[in-house]
Amino acid sequence: MKKSSFLQGALIATLGIIISKILGVIYVIPFYAIIGEQGGALYGYAYNIYSIFLGVASVGLPLAISKLVSEYNALGYYYAKERVYTLGRKVITTLGIIVFLTLIIFAPHIAYLIIGDIKGGNTIEDVSYVVRMVSFAILVVPGLSIARGYLQGHKYITPTAFSQVIEQIVRVTFIIFGSYLTLRVFNLKLSNAVGIAVFGAFIGALFSYGYLIKKIFDHSNKLNRHAEITRAETKLTDNKIIKRLLMYAIPFIIIDISKNIYNSVDMVTLVKTLVNSFNYNIKVAESVMSIISTWGHKLNMIVASIATGIIVSLIPNLVSSFVIKDIDDVRKKINQALQILIYITIPMTVGLSFLAKPVWTAFYGTNVWGPVVFKYSIFMTLFSTIFNTTIIILQSVNRYKMVFTCLVLGLLTKIFLNIPLMYSFEEMGMYAFYGAITATILGYLVGVITGLIYLNKIFNINYEKTIKHLINIVFVNIIMVLVLSLLKIIIPLSTSSRLLSLLICFVYAIGGATIYFVITYYNKTFEQIFGKRLKNLIVEKWATIANKKML
Repeated sequence: MKKSSFLQGALIATLGIIISKILGVIYVIPFYAIIGEQGGALYGYAYNIYSIFLGVASVGLPLAISKLVSEYNALGYYYAKERVYTLGRKVITTLGIIVFLTLIIFAPHIAYLIIGDIKGGNTIEDVSYVVRMVSFAILVVPGLSIARGYLQGHKYITPTAFSQVIEQIVRVTFIIFGSYLTLRVFNLKLSNAVGIAVFGAFIGALFSYGYLIKKIFDHSNKLNRHAEITRAETKLTDNKIIKRLLMYAIPFIIIDISKNIYNSVDMVTLVKTLVNSFNYNIKVAESVMSIISTWGHKLNMIVASIATGIIVSLIPNLVSSFVIKDIDDVRKKINQALQILIYITIPMTVGLSFLAKPVWTAFYGTNVWGPVVFKYSIFMTLFSTIFNTTIIILQSVNRYKMVFTCLVLGLLTKIFLNIPLMYSFEEMGMYAFYGAITATILGYLVGVITGLIYLNKIFNINYEKTIKHLINIVFVNIIMVLVLSLLKIIIPLSTSSRLLSLLICFVYAIGGATIYFVITYYNKTFEQIFGKRLKNLIVEKWATIANKKML
């Protein structure tokens, strides 16, 4: 295990998460073929509820532990940071058991809240069953997250990234084989197959947790697990540490829950409004919901993983600089995080939207609603990643009131505009569900603008370079889309073949990425964001590969 700098950690964490998310996207191809759209909606119901209650079970402790461990490490309180880890595990285990029992007992009530009296699709019994099955993961995932937070607080990013890959490989394998055997071999109900699939979260977490515990035990000397207590630490009682953990954790849990509330607002209102107000067929409405919450969301997570990787590295590095009052470095890291984020996520978002039809066909086959919903819903993820990064920055520098302000303003925007915008889009002759997607985007945008203005006020952050890079990146993306649009004359995007769609996506992705990288390389955007060292490394690697091919 080696400690990582901010940029190294961001790249390592992002790579690990991207691999994990790619696995999470690839498995969707056979999984969709096994359970279909109705099963996808049921799967989405379970995971939305699971995500909300997982936030409650963890109380934001994993990221809080990363923050507090990093802070105590910077101050030299090595014994105290070990107590943080031990106390965090005790608290999170207790909460996990309480939340697990709550889901088991109240699953039917939660199911009724989701689908009410609507008939013809998934039943209350089906939803109750999958909620209970996914609840087992809450017994393990919070502890796993604590272990990751502990290592990330020490700036050990590689093992946590690898643990995510392990978790995903085991989970995906269990989902595919479990759902297939349940539905096609044992001929059980669709709800049983989905129940087995969501239970895979528990199995994957179990394997990943075992790996991290072994890593922590094997490298206890590097982690100062047996450090002696200093005089300054004698005042840090267990109660004080727990209070600080909870103080740091509460904003994180609200962040996590707020993200899921965005989905839950759609889950509670979208299907009912489409059916009751706009006369959508129940199966079409559930199909749209499954695309937003499950199938499209799986593809969106590739973009979201970029922000997660940056956040994992940003928290310990930003906290360390803030604790020692290096405000210049705080300003630098905030701008650098935003610049890396927009450099990578904007072209990925634009590219996926442009290729919505072949991407959807490649993963799920031909579908009327899939590409229509996905080509716009992918932009929710772009704004979500920027929003989450902004909120985490505010949290890392202890601006909790502004965290709540941004979250509340964003959520209120979503809640109050969701249904009105659905009516507005319908009246304009557009799809009503585009209104719900737009409400989500506006909610995130309100939170981002509020947060960045506040950060500028307290730290006097100059966003001039970041805005300049943003303009350049948008301009380059316009060029990329124009060139790819010309390519459509030679290679059309429309095809019903999944294999051909995959090849089309590959060709366009390589072409788009090449155009984007070459332009940003020569206009110095890449070098100014990532530095000369990474630029020179890429040039050297490329030259080595070219020389080998010539030989």
